[in-house]
Amino acid sequence: MPSFHHDGVEIAFLDEGEGDPIVLVHGFASNKEVNWVNPSWTRTLTRAGRRVIALDNRGHGQSGKLYDSAAYHTENMAGDVVALLDHLQLPRADVMGYSMGARITAFVALKYPDRVRSAILGGLGIHLVDGVGLPVSIAEALEAPALADVTDATGRTFRAFAEQTKSDRKALAACIRGSRQTLTRAEVGGIKVPVLIAIGSKDDVAGSAQGLAALIPNAQWVDIPGRDHMLAVGDKVFKEAALDFLNRAA
Repeated sequence: MPSFHHDGVEIAFLDEGEGDPIVLVHGFASNKEVNWVNPSWTRTLTRAGRRVIALDNRGHGQSGKLYDSAAYHTENMAGDVVALLDHLQLPRADVMGYSMGARITAFVALKYPDRVRSAILGGLGIHLVDGVGLPVSIAEALEAPALADVTDATGRTFRAFAEQTKSDRKALAACIRGSRQTLTRAEVGGIKVPVLIAIGSKDDVAGSAQGLAALIPNAQWVDIPGRDHMLAVGDKVFKEAALDFLNRAA
């Protein structure tokens, strides 16, 4: 698996297919395989003629593990995405993120607009502005001695997910404490690239897609019917909407 170093951290990534590049940024406690390969995103996009690049965020997957929460500031993680573009000598690309990855994608689109052709934000709506992401109780669940000791429902879900993905739970706890940044309404209004916001209709984590889209000048939104935060990512409605959006943004 290829990798490179940025900010003293090894960042693992995959790079498949040919054509216009799209960078995929996974969600919290996930990795490039769980978020993008297993739900057939990489196959869908390469078959559509795209070059697909997906990284493991710092603290996740095969990338370096850090235990200082400050290292996971969203601007640092956005910097990893841009450093990946630099490493591959790509002047710009479409960028798609899910959940925490969507938060990172929004920061990239705002801070590095010349590097982003378009942005897809999955599993994150108005909570980009008026929320700080997943509850910090998840960190406590990750640090509990065992899953059986976790009583918080959301915490249990993510603790079980972290165990399933064989993640470094200490690094994830630091990540969730350190990556809780928001953007102001004025800042999201400054995102000028085309944006698609896609959220499951049963997602109680992301916040309103329509509410966020109303703040971004060139944004559209789509509901993913009957899907919650965990199940929306691989849904065919999401894939069809993303492909249509990317084709129209070309």
